[in-house]
Amino acid sequence: MERKEAITKLQLLVGKELHALAKEYGVTIYKNNKVNKGWAGHVFERFLGLPINSAQSPNFGSWELKSIPLKTLKNGNLSFKETMAITMIDSINVCQKEFKDSHLLAKLTKAVVVSRTVGHSVDEASYIHSIVQFDLRGRLYDDVKKDYDLVRDTLLDNARGFNALTGKMGKYIQPRTKGSGHGSTSRAFYARPLFLKQFIKL
Repeated sequence: MERKEAITKLQLLVGKELHALAKEYGVTIYKNNKVNKGWAGHVFERFLGLPINSAQSPNFGSWELKSIPLKTLKNGNLSFKETMAITMIDSINVCQKEFKDSHLLAKLTKAVVVSRTVGHSVDEASYIHSIVQFDLRGRLYDDVKKDYDLVRDTLLDNARGFNALTGKMGKYIQPRTKGSGHGSTSRAFYARPLFLKQFIKL
C-alpha cells in the first residue's frame, strides 16, 4: 500500500475510539498481564489490511507509521504527551552523511503520523485526532538541518563526541538517551512538541 492511499484510508478513522477498533480487529491491549505497548499501531496496521510487523517501527517501504499521544490539560486544551522518537543515532552514519542524505530526513519525509487523545491510563477512551505527514520546506527545513548539523558537528569534534549529545540540544529535533534513561549509552533523534505543532493542529 502506497503512502497516499494509506493516508486517505486512515483519515476515515478520525473521531473513532481506539479500544472499540482494537476489539473489532482482534488486537489485545494486554499481553501476559502487561500493556501491549504497540497495540495502537497494530490496530492501524490491521485496519489498513497490513500484516503485523515485528519491527519496532512498522515500515511499509515508501512510508512509515508513527503514533503520537495527546493529553488533555486541566483547562481543556490538548497538548503533546511526549516527544516523538524518529530514529536511532548511528554516529558513523551521521558523520558520513550531510542532512540532505541523512537517515533523519528520510525518516521524517516517510512518516505518516496518527495522533490520538489518551487518558491517565491505557483503559481510558482514546480517540483518533488527526492524520498528518511531515512536509519540510523553507525555514522549517533550514532549522531542522541546523539541529542535525549541531549533532553532526558534535560527533565530528574529538573534544566532544557521542557522549556530549544531550536532550538540551536542538530547536525542533533533539538528540537524547534512548531506552532506560540513566546509564543508557544509546541516543536517538526525537521530534520536540514545537516541531509536531507545525503539522498537528491542537
